[in-house]
Amino acid sequence: MNYLAHLYLSPPGEDAMLGSLLGDFVKGPLTSAEVSKQYSTDITRAIELHRRIDSFTDAHPVVTASRNRVSSGRRRFAGVMIDMFYDHFLAKYWDEFHHRPLDAFTGDFYRLLQRRHTALPERAQRAARFMVELDWLGSYAQLEAVDTALNRMSQRLRRTNTLIDSAEELEHNYAAFERDFRRFMPDVTDFAKTCACRLSLPRPTA
Repeated sequence: MNYLAHLYLSPPGEDAMLGSLLGDFVKGPLTSAEVSKQYSTDITRAIELHRRIDSFTDAHPVVTASRNRVSSGRRRFAGVMIDMFYDHFLAKYWDEFHHRPLDAFTGDFYRLLQRRHTALPERAQRAARFMVELDWLGSYAQLEAVDTALNRMSQRLRRTNTLIDSAEELEHNYAAFERDFRRFMPDVTDFAKTCACRLSLPRPTA
């Protein structure tokens, strides 16, 4: 799952929301003294929730079907692409999934990132700055923004890769990817709620 989906599935509360983002930036065991010193209990638990959601997503048969829709020349990067495609559909159809408008939801989160900027690791600080300035989360509703994001990822990779212009995979098979997304979302939402309870986090409001 990509940024918007993880925030959508996040339990309420500032620390839980930050942890849901930081799952992409904090690596290694969460029981280390360094992690315990740097992050609150709710941030750490939300990072663990993020990791469990990613594992559930990677193993889900609908997501596997989506990855298999990607052309063979790009399939090595299909996981990254599907994460972005699903964020596109979530942003596009946000009002079907959440009681708050997307711009209000993302605006609150952007303000949280600005207030807590110094609490983020350096790599997350850089990402947060661009996320706020360029409205990454809200922009995903537009295909052009998905294309830009995937091209940006392609440029960050050191080796030649096939991520460049890979949003065309979504355009060429749009209806099928949307069906996959709609089949998957109820399952991952239920999973996130169950995991949050097991981790002693508030239930996600999604």
